[in-house]
Amino acid sequence: MPHDGGATYQPGARLAPYHLRRVSALVQGYHPEHGVDVFAQLRCTDGGNVPFPPFDRAAMRTTVEAEVRELSASRITPMVIGGDHSITLPVLRALSKRYGPLAVVHFDAHLDTSGPEVWGDEFHHGTPIRHAIEEGLIEQGQLYQIGIRGPRGSADDDALVKRRGHTLFTADHVAERGARRVTAELRERIGTRPVYVTFDLDAIDPAFAPGTGTPVPGGLTAREALGLVRGLAGLEICGGDLVEYCPPLDHADISGHLAVHLVWEMLAALAVTRR
Repeated sequence: MPHDGGATYQPGARLAPYHLRRVSALVQGYHPEHGVDVFAQLRCTDGGNVPFPPFDRAAMRTTVEAEVRELSASRITPMVIGGDHSITLPVLRALSKRYGPLAVVHFDAHLDTSGPEVWGDEFHHGTPIRHAIEEGLIEQGQLYQIGIRGPRGSADDDALVKRRGHTLFTADHVAERGARRVTAELRERIGTRPVYVTFDLDAIDPAFAPGTGTPVPGGLTAREALGLVRGLAGLEICGGDLVEYCPPLDHADISGHLAVHLVWEMLAALAVTRR
């Protein structure tokens, strides 16, 4: 997690899953396109896990929110690794208490605006964006969903997103326009707002990232995904996450390697802002 000069954070356990910590040893620091040494520019640490009682999702949300609030109060920018996409909601709750409603760049195959009728749970992994919108954690018109595709439950699944003036870029839009044009639009529209980046690994086509629980064909290529995150450089990133990585479904660690590079691109984008 990058630190911008506040109090030192003393972690109690691991944040990065073992598979990602293992492959992250292969990532070096210098970013040739940005011209910045990421780990020289930022003070980074593996902050450890956020411990909570197993199988208690309500306790998870409470604990993650409290942990991220503490980090944010110490001027530490959290990069959170999961795991289930439901962890994004408590992170957004914590950061919005410091920054107010945020801009959010959301990479995903799915809208994540489902209700409890899908799995019989108000807070399952397909609900965090709906809750974030309804709780006012996302600024009006400042949600950008990228990579959305595939079948939906009904014609009005995106009604909430449209009603609040948010923007959806399908995987086909990215393929047609290219990563540079999409991110140029994002940078112009987000401006100097604090922005949170949440990356669900299933935004990427399963040919490039099979290690995820809800794969959808026709997604972003690995090159498009890396280019899209790279194109966020210079934005005021206040935090981010990479979620829905499932090692048992991976093959030869290819999803893990890509996940690590995506997190590194997030850090590089932050390093450009702080240069």
